[in-house]
Amino acid sequence: MEKPKIRPVEAFPVDQDGQTYICLRDPSGIAPTPIVIGMGAYFLVTLFDGTYSKIDLQAAFTKRFGDLLPIEHLDGLIGALDQGFFLDSPAYAARMGQVRDEFARNPQRPAALAGLCYEQEPARLRREIESFFRAPGGPGQIPQPNSDGAALSGLIAPHIDPRRGGPAYAHAYGELLTRERPDLIIILGTSHYGAGPQLFSATRKDYMTPLGAVATDRDFVDRVAARYRHGDLFADELLHRNEHSIEFQALFLAWALGIAGYKVVPILVSSFHQMVASGAPPRSDPRVGGFIDALRAEIADEKRRVLIVAGVDFAHVGKKFGDSFTADAKIAEWVKTEDLALIETIERGDPDAFFTQVAREHDQRKICGLAPIYTQLELLRDHRARLLMHDIAMEPQTESAVSFASLAID
Repeated sequence: MEKPKIRPVEAFPVDQDGQTYICLRDPSGIAPTPIVIGMGAYFLVTLFDGTYSKIDLQAAFTKRFGDLLPIEHLDGLIGALDQGFFLDSPAYAARMGQVRDEFARNPQRPAALAGLCYEQEPARLRREIESFFRAPGGPGQIPQPNSDGAALSGLIAPHIDPRRGGPAYAHAYGELLTRERPDLIIILGTSHYGAGPQLFSATRKDYMTPLGAVATDRDFVDRVAARYRHGDLFADELLHRNEHSIEFQALFLAWALGIAGYKVVPILVSSFHQMVASGAPPRSDPRVGGFIDALRAEIADEKRRVLIVAGVDFAHVGKKFGDSFTADAKIAEWVKTEDLALIETIERGDPDAFFTQVAREHDQRKICGLAPIYTQLELLRDHRARLLMHDIAMEPQTESAVSFASLAID
């Protein structure tokens, strides 16, 4: 490979034996095993953009470190990354085809993060979820199911790792227990890795959890796809394979409602960054407006009780997310103040004010749930919401922080 090109992957520092290394991880899961490399190798990887030849890379290394880089060392790095599917290469293309075929053949979407972000064994999982209610900031007792409570129209829940955001999940899905059970649950998840022209990605697959399969309403999904004329809802279906934002909602739904008596509609929503940059309302983009119209029309024809869930987080700040500053207590207080001001627009059901506030600030806090929340608010325009919990997960090791919240929408 004369001009190596690295794929979009995560890179973060790790300490081993008093030395700092860089761990490369593929969040899409196409490259299944992370690779840890030294700082010199990482310097080279930052230049793997498909334009630098091996000679160019050797020259850059010598200029930066003052040492000669043997060609066999460079070839070894390129070979290891290619073998691990971290490079844009024929090996990666073959691996991608294999993964796509395997996913297409499977009628279910496996629980990708079971055993990693939450317990895999059902009894232990139930105990883990129950512990979130008793954790600091949690609601305390698990409410008894109450079918007499007025049905919710919407629910906003986090998609952060449940072990960090457990109490917020408990507030959201504890609230669901106190209301009339929904029959159809539309889950709008944040698509962290969607980069193509398609802004909405659906799947017909059931979502597996350790508690059983959460069934997808394939007929409803197909009807929405037929109404939607501004894109292909299944073109990027593979995004569902490793995306956690819907997986965590399916997990808590299976815990709260069981796996019978309702169906879900899993839809990933990709970034609206172009609209934020221009300041144009997302619904003015035919891809967004057309999808909202198609889904709204299908919901209007429903006789079942419909709940719209948004699996979202809020601010992502600090050095891990490209900021020059460290996320400390002062930054956390700023995040909380700004988040609560933004949440006030959600509470009054105003998608225009919600988007305008984010765009006016040029999305300074990097609200990763912007697109699903906006879509949900458009579908539930003027519905009142109530904040259940807001919290911030501090990450001292990366000098960063992530905020999240739970809201009930009547």
